[in-house]
Amino acid sequence: MIPIHELLNRIRWDAEFARGSFELGYYDRTEDRVITVPFREVTFPAQSPETFQITDEGQVHRVPFHRVRDVYRDSQRIWHRPSSGGE
Repeated sequence: MIPIHELLNRIRWDAEFARGSFELGYYDRTEDRVITVPFREVTFPAQSPETFQITDEGQVHRVPFHRVRDVYRDSQRIWHRPSSGGE
């Protein structure tokens, strides 16, 4: 399985591969569930290279890459990280 940071970089920088609609599913500890967000709403802060950011109702959330559970391309899951038991 390709490491998540490599897949995210490929989506960001490989125009041929990035054709399509991508979504990330990440584990939210507060809600205790996987939340799916459109990739176009995700940003990557330079000062925190192992995270991505999303804005939800005006609040900015940083999510570590290790909490990404699924990546979808055109509604098809192309990447999956199994649950680690506690999450």
